[in-house]
Amino acid sequence: MSQDDKPPRPMPAIGRRVKEFRIDDAERSVSWQIVHRIDDDAILVVDWFEKKTPTTPATEIDRCRRRLREYDHG
Repeated sequence: MSQDDKPPRPMPAIGRRVKEFRIDDAERSVSWQIVHRIDDDAILVVDWFEKKTPTTPATEIDRCRRRLREYDHG
């Protein structure tokens, strides 16, 4: 992580232990949001998308919740 990248932030709207990284891509002049969760036995990359607004869109939050629910309950 470069000094310009921000540390992971909690995402309680999605779930417990869920965090996000925001990474600036200077070459493409965009920012990426990577939503992840660290479990005892796995690191889950739940979603990633181009960040266009300061807030996370509801569609992305819903998608992440659904994916984690499917993972947790098979």
